[in-house]
Amino acid sequence: MAKGIDPAARHLVVAANRGPVSFHSDPSGEPVVTRGPGGLVSVLTAMLRSNPGVWIAAAQSEEEERLAAKGASAEIKLDRDRYTVRYISFDAATYSLFYNIVANPMLWFIQHYLWDLGRHPDISENEITAWHDGYVPVNRLFAEAIVDEIGGDGGRHLVILHDYHLYLTAPLVRAAAPKVFLQQFVHIPWAQSDYWRILPPELRTAIFEGLLANDIVAFHTQHYVDNFLQGCVDVLDLPIDYARKSVRVGERDVWVRAYPVSIDPQSLRAAASSRRVTEEERMLLERRREYLLLRVDRLDLSKNIIRGFKAFDRFLDLHPEFKERITFLALFQPSREDVEEYVEYRRRVMETVAEINTKHGNTDWMPIDVRIQDNYPLALAAYKHYDALMVNAIFDGMNLVAKEGAILNWRQGVLILSENTGAYEELGAFAVGVNPFDMEEQAEAIHRALTMPATEKRLRSEQIVEVVERNSIEKWVNAQFADFSAKFAAG
Repeated sequence: MAKGIDPAARHLVVAANRGPVSFHSDPSGEPVVTRGPGGLVSVLTAMLRSNPGVWIAAAQSEEEERLAAKGASAEIKLDRDRYTVRYISFDAATYSLFYNIVANPMLWFIQHYLWDLGRHPDISENEITAWHDGYVPVNRLFAEAIVDEIGGDGGRHLVILHDYHLYLTAPLVRAAAPKVFLQQFVHIPWAQSDYWRILPPELRTAIFEGLLANDIVAFHTQHYVDNFLQGCVDVLDLPIDYARKSVRVGERDVWVRAYPVSIDPQSLRAAASSRRVTEEERMLLERRREYLLLRVDRLDLSKNIIRGFKAFDRFLDLHPEFKERITFLALFQPSREDVEEYVEYRRRVMETVAEINTKHGNTDWMPIDVRIQDNYPLALAAYKHYDALMVNAIFDGMNLVAKEGAILNWRQGVLILSENTGAYEELGAFAVGVNPFDMEEQAEAIHRALTMPATEKRLRSEQIVEVVERNSIEKWVNAQFADFSAKFAAG
């Protein structure tokens, strides 16, 4: 990389599919701005608080389309945060090919090992067309917006690309602005190289080469770093330095690093003390049984929701003494409701809940209470009072629910944690670990969590809180900027 301004001192540009806020209208028709959904908004907000810059995103709403039409960044204020956002407008058909066929479900399913390979996927003309006419042009337009924003050769800018939507963006930015410093952060798991062979050679090669156009490729765990490095050998036959965690690409060394993302405990506690949370808490406690088992998830196949419910069914079979004494509260945020696989999964989830409630429940007690809504205050209220928190994802890049719950919980609640979540690297020693496919083990984990001695519960809870406090979002940001400077110095 050519010498110039240290990346830590450059102007920051972040790019992600979605922006930091959502635009709504109140009953009178007045515009309302709220925080955008998902953990990515929280972590990028924390980064931009200490390192102000521009956020480039795809326009998702009428208001964002209006802002995109201006062709320049807009200032958006929300509570104590002020965002500079540049929206990109896309043809609806092109964006649908990009998002609904390639990004979701194809890439998402590959990276979470979700495909039923005996039946799906079929890589046909439909998928190849979606790649060339959707994924490629959307990435090109992102690159053009970034290049327009940074101007010149990019030597005064640090660009951080986020997630699986933008795997082809970095080479285009680097070609137009060769002195730019580029990082790409992949927030979901990185599958082993055999699983990438689901894609035709042209596509998987483009994805690996696209990521390697960055100066640093970042993941949440060392396990995903190792998977990516091995993929560079298996897919591209490139030389790897496993000790230095780097890939040699021509005359360039690309660093591959793990930065476990976390939360801001202080901001989370402040949010949990709001009036709306207090009201949700009051209503929750009015209906609370002796024990509360909680899960908070997007309604996504990767979250392993159905197996979690079936494990609870098995728990009630094995331990009928808990009947009418426990509620399994499941708070789900709707997800990708225009993707066929998600529509079908929601139907199966609700069918499973109905079967279990019919089997075990009565007129006074339903064992599973499902809420499908975007209600962040209720989630914060529930975090305070669970006895056990179930996080049994099939695979997860990190899973911030595991960290948020521990920070807010008042009852020394026990974390039941899938060994396939990124959070397991940090928290697994203090949680009740489970194989997400083993429902007998998950049923036993529920019983163990609820009957664990109080001293052990307290110790586990305190240790998780200590880890989360120590590895806060501030440390996540600082670790990346330290490596930006180190990579620049290394050349």
